[in-house]
Amino acid sequence: MSGGVDSSVAAGLLIEQGHEVVGATLKLWGGVSDSGCCSVADVDDARRVAQMLGVDHHVFNYTEEFERHVVAPFVAAYAAGRSPNPCIECNRRIKFDLLFERARRLGFDAVATGHHAQVMTRDGQKDQSYVLGYLGEDQLATLLLPIGAMNKSDVRAHAERLGLRTWDKPDSQDVCFIEASKGREVFLRQRMDLTPAVIVDRVSGEAIGTTQGAELMTVGQRRGVVPARDGARRFVAKVDLGAGRVEVGRLEDVLIDEIALDASSLTFSHDELVDGSTVLVQWSAHGAAQRATLHHHGRVHLELDVPARPVAAGQSVVFYRVSDPTVVEGAAIVAVS
Repeated sequence: MSGGVDSSVAAGLLIEQGHEVVGATLKLWGGVSDSGCCSVADVDDARRVAQMLGVDHHVFNYTEEFERHVVAPFVAAYAAGRSPNPCIECNRRIKFDLLFERARRLGFDAVATGHHAQVMTRDGQKDQSYVLGYLGEDQLATLLLPIGAMNKSDVRAHAERLGLRTWDKPDSQDVCFIEASKGREVFLRQRMDLTPAVIVDRVSGEAIGTTQGAELMTVGQRRGVVPARDGARRFVAKVDLGAGRVEVGRLEDVLIDEIALDASSLTFSHDELVDGSTVLVQWSAHGAAQRATLHHHGRVHLELDVPARPVAAGQSVVFYRVSDPTVVEGAAIVAVS
């Protein structure tokens, strides 16, 4: 129970279905937080909802594990020029690893969350199956997703019906351990030295600007990139920390048709895909899935049917079957071309 409306309603619905429910909130971040699911206010909201539902509520402290498995790798990835997704690592290492193990030790039959995911999806609904792409069969067998078939208005309507104080609470949009009022740059500068770099236009070969933090420039990024001398928009094409150089180009010049994957990160929730399998892939929590062919004879990579905007190394890609929206596996991206 993060203190948000989704997990609050998930708990309430399970109680109505006759389950014996115990609420658990994870204390993950020991530093200052003004967003996400780690603030004192969020823990208090979860506790109050549990009281209103008449269920026991526990707070499990995983701050050391969160620092080791999520925050430290997040900083290290940026220092190496990658763009990590800490929410996926939190789900994989903390929520669906340590919490599941504790639930088993305590004798619980299942763990339920407020994620918007299910076996079947419907167009137009929030879909969080992307952040659950690394789950294996053992975890899926004991995972309950009570609100997976609902859209957000349905969830809020149920919360209001149940009299929950979180019924109109806004969704969290930020990384929980980064203060929204200060941002990613301030957080990273407190933990590492950022690299100054010159911004070079691939079209003209000219330097069109500079940045004091090349690690903050993400492949495919347009926001914050000044137009070139011809007035056209430019997108980040390459970040070279060693050379202190960020290359930008026109969108049509930076599109990719191949994504190289980290073979050691592949996790299959169903039958393993064979070489040459056609799949749908998603590397963002937003936008439509892309059709691609998986090759893992020699190096593991995806060949995209249609060129796409660049995606940064360190991000994750999730595979779906073409015949239905079932998640097949997840993997980490190591390079694009």
